[in-house]
Amino acid sequence: MAGRLAVIGAGLMGSGIAQVAAQAGWQVTLRDLDDAATARGVAAVRASLEKFAAKGTIAAEDVSATLDRITTTTDLDAVADADLVVEAVFERLDLKQEVFRQLDRLCGDTAVLATNTSAIPVTQIAAVTARPESVVGTHFFSPVPMMKLCELVRGYKTSDATLATARAFAEEIGKTCIVVNRDIAGFVTTRLITALVMEAVSLVESGVVTPEDLDTACKLGFGHAMGPLATTDLTGVDVLLHATLNIHSDTSDPKFFPPELLQRMAAAGDLGRKTGKGFYDYS
Repeated sequence: MAGRLAVIGAGLMGSGIAQVAAQAGWQVTLRDLDDAATARGVAAVRASLEKFAAKGTIAAEDVSATLDRITTTTDLDAVADADLVVEAVFERLDLKQEVFRQLDRLCGDTAVLATNTSAIPVTQIAAVTARPESVVGTHFFSPVPMMKLCELVRGYKTSDATLATARAFAEEIGKTCIVVNRDIAGFVTTRLITALVMEAVSLVESGVVTPEDLDTACKLGFGHAMGPLATTDLTGVDVLLHATLNIHSDTSDPKFFPPELLQRMAAAGDLGRKTGKGFYDYS
């Protein structure tokens, strides 16, 4: 199936998607707003590939071969020839809608337009296009080269053919898929982790338990590979905050309203690993 993929957004998620697609033989165009952003994206791909090569997971020559399949650009017009586009910009509805307005104008009639949203209903994103049947959610997980799951999300008008194309792509790049048949805010995985994180933060905020002991309880008591607060630091405190606010806005369910501690951490810039401090100190 390998063809031409455009990834919009060269951050952690976008660069990870570009990497696994290029490893699977896709010709990838990685687009962001400036050259510095795309350079950081390619540097992240290179570093990831070199780690895999050092461990013997991939051959040394696969590093350069994969990088050769990735081109960078700041010009959104470069999506015109893509068979599949994956948007991986910040988790904000207005921003994603603006990207999809432009993709609708620029992309070929047969292109599949995918959003990597983790919480925003696909139907809301697709509504700004003239081809909602071609829009689908492809929720990858960070770090993309390591995490095997892809949550495929049907919008209200997503066609069977679009869903099938998205599944074929995800499986070709090594992912196992689940299908969310109705795109409620948060879908399945984000809804579950967000509910757990909000309760975890509330317990820490009220002094019931330390972050370390809470995560230990989840790892040893439930068999989780990583506790919910360490997961929040890895994903980003701001990302989890936006996700839970989106779900709360859609459902009015009080269990998704963010505790004050989470809001204050985001306001202070303690966003987790990417800033060096979150629930844990990474400095």
